[in-house]
Amino acid sequence: MLSSHLSQVYRPDFGLLTDLYQLTMAAGYYDRQLHRRKSIFHLFYRSAPFGGEFALAAGLPLAVELVRGLKFSADDVQYLGRLTGANGQPLFREPFLNYLQRMRFSGDIYGVPEGEIVLPHEPLLRVEANLIEAQLLETALLTVLNFSTLIATKAARIRAVAGDDTVLEFGLRRAQGIDGGLTASRSAYLGGCDASSNVWAGRYYNIPVRGTHAHSWVMAFPSEEEAFDAYATAMPNNTIFLVDTYDTLGGIREAIRAGERLRQRGHEMLGIRLDSGDLLQLSIQAREMLDAAGFPNAKIVASDNLDEHTIQHLKASGARIDTWGVGTRLVTGHESPALGGVYKMAAIENADGEWETRVKRSSTPAKASNPGRLGIRRYADPASGQPLASLLYDDLGDPPSGPLITAAGTAFDLPSGARTEELLQPVFRSGDLVMDFPTLAESRSKAIENWARWAPLVGPHAIPYGLDARLHAQKLALLADHKA
Repeated sequence: MLSSHLSQVYRPDFGLLTDLYQLTMAAGYYDRQLHRRKSIFHLFYRSAPFGGEFALAAGLPLAVELVRGLKFSADDVQYLGRLTGANGQPLFREPFLNYLQRMRFSGDIYGVPEGEIVLPHEPLLRVEANLIEAQLLETALLTVLNFSTLIATKAARIRAVAGDDTVLEFGLRRAQGIDGGLTASRSAYLGGCDASSNVWAGRYYNIPVRGTHAHSWVMAFPSEEEAFDAYATAMPNNTIFLVDTYDTLGGIREAIRAGERLRQRGHEMLGIRLDSGDLLQLSIQAREMLDAAGFPNAKIVASDNLDEHTIQHLKASGARIDTWGVGTRLVTGHESPALGGVYKMAAIENADGEWETRVKRSSTPAKASNPGRLGIRRYADPASGQPLASLLYDDLGDPPSGPLITAAGTAFDLPSGARTEELLQPVFRSGDLVMDFPTLAESRSKAIENWARWAPLVGPHAIPYGLDARLHAQKLALLADHKA
């Protein structure tokens, strides 16, 4: 089941969702008759966000819709035809514009399914297509995969420290625009949040939605007592009272009295929400007051700029909070506002139809790319499923071989007797979608399970990962050749 929103919310053609330089390069390829040459590009990130060791793959269904929508309408082509260069003449020639209007994606794509763990330099996506098609996908693919993976990773980190507590995503009002909110809600749910305040995301993705009232509700009435009673009357099955509009402890007392009156009408107060102040002490006091008043099942919800660090601190300090409402620091990727994923060519066919591998050289070693048609082979304990190693290899040549060479040049023998899995799975073949997608809820379950399995692996050598010996040698040779 393909779970995405792009074609429902936006226009069906996404050809113009790109940077101008992608189109100028495409025009140059067409002019030099290189546009039919097959090429291989990889989309990957160089360093894990939030000071972690890995990221949670997300956004593949959105990427699929972008690939299917790699089209230019007649209006799009007319717009491009009106663009001019520095001399005032048309930027693009008519034969190239005609080519764009007829173009549809016809290549192959391999991707890491949502909910899997990806390590630095491991491709989230491998694109094998003619040069123009592969080039024109770069910006759009980076847009959806970078942000989705970033927010899913942040949510997974929050989910991990929250344990069995409920985690709610409350970030729409602080998100980076409309689609920033919609994609963030989807990614946050995938990463482990239990529900969202975002009704639009609930509608498109079948995400549970949660929410009660704001401070403005309380301020609209002469007193908290009237405000809470009015809300309990209007929403007797959704009564979580926000208690910190004026005085938090006084608000808790008013909530208890409103809960008693609600109980007399045959309903139960679900809980209270704390949105400011010392959440540690206030939650402890609130729990004591609620229990003493006969509301031991009433939940305490906390919000106020929460993230994995504040949640972990509050839980370790003994806070009595049952539900965590996370917003700004989740949907904006606080601390790491961008994943920093890149899209690099790794091979291209020459005039004789033979593959020539490519590598990007850099004075910063981490920015040097890997050549070839990369695959990711994971090694895991056959009994527990615990990851043991992760190997990048080039399947344009011989099968992968040991030892594994890390970025630091350290060699590790591949684990014998381990269970192996190919992480990159076919998504498109010759332009046709071939992957069967699970539901978002199913991917969420897999994400939570995978994160729990990987979470104990901290530190640069917790799990060996890198290149197989042949790919490592090939890369060094290409780098040396470019240096010469």
